Amino acid sequence: MISFDDFSQLDLRAGTVTESIYIEDADKLLLLTISLGDEERQVVSGIRSVVDDPVDLVGTQLILVANLEPREIFGYESQGMILAARDGDELSLATFTSPITAGSKVS
Repeated sequence: MISFDDFSQLDLRAGTVTESIYIEDADKLLLLTISLGDEERQVVSGIRSVVDDPVDLVGTQLILVANLEPREIFGYESQGMILAARDGDELSLATFTSPITAGSKVS
C-alpha cells in the first residue's frame, strides 16, 4: 500500500500519439512520439502486440506518466510511460471515452 500523498506525486497526463514506429530487432517494442500539447515526448513502450501496424496508433489518446525519470531502452531515451492493463496474453491500452486536450491532467 502507498499513501495518497505518494500517489499524488504521479503526474498523469493525456497524450496524443503523433508518431509510432517499430524498433528494429525488438519483438515487443514501439517508439512513440506523444504530444502533451506544449511539448512532445519520446516513449519506448512494450505494446507492439496491440497493433498490426504502428501507424494505426497515430491520433490515439493515451495516459502518460509524465514525471517518470527518463530511461534508456534499446538505445532510445524513454521520457515517460503509458498505462495499459494485461489480462493473461491480452493487453489493453488505457484511453479516453471522448477526445480530450493533449496535456490535460489525469486524476
